[in-house]
Amino acid sequence: MIPPVRAYFASTPPKARAALKKIRAAIRSVAPRAKEAFSYRIPAFKLADRPLVWYAAFTNHCSLYPMTGEIRRKLARDLKGYEMSKGTVRLPLAKPIPVALVKKLVRARIAELD
Repeated sequence: MIPPVRAYFASTPPKARAALKKIRAAIRSVAPRAKEAFSYRIPAFKLADRPLVWYAAFTNHCSLYPMTGEIRRKLARDLKGYEMSKGTVRLPLAKPIPVALVKKLVRARIAELD
């Protein structure tokens, strides 16, 4: 973990930190060649020097970015019930992190970059 990412994790409450660790592990499992980064003051991953995803913790949820309109349409059934905005999927901290969904979203993002 690069120092700014480590510091970011350390600054979050325990529940959010645990969620971030699960998200990070899910990203790494489907994108093992991705490099960890820190951009826009949040953790990120780059693949072949291109931004892959960012992820962040908030009071009641973690967010995964960028989730384009194409990804949201393609995975609409999987995303049903999750709050979204233009480029974000919000994963509520009140529920277990949907690791399989995170992996699916990251795979879709990798496909967009290819």
